[in-house]
Amino acid sequence: MNKTELVKSVAAQAGLSDHKTEKVITAVFDTIKQQLADGGEVSIVGFGVFHVSERSERQGRNPQTGETLTIPATKKPTFRPGKPLKEAVK
Repeated sequence: MNKTELVKSVAAQAGLSDHKTEKVITAVFDTIKQQLADGGEVSIVGFGVFHVSERSERQGRNPQTGETLTIPATKKPTFRPGKPLKEAVK
């Protein structure tokens, strides 16, 4: 399912127009993105938690030359599903 299909599905369930539904979905995604960028997390009870994971600096190798190099520390967004979501997928 892509974003357009998501908008149509939510609009049909909520009885709203596609245009209004797209604005709401975009606002939700933007809010989650901003919260994660600020270092916070977003917890939706019954669905899951969006949070930022930190990866520490580590050693890697260039596969072409075999040269050892340092891979810098990074942050990445992650999602931890809640129990009801896990059970629904089973």
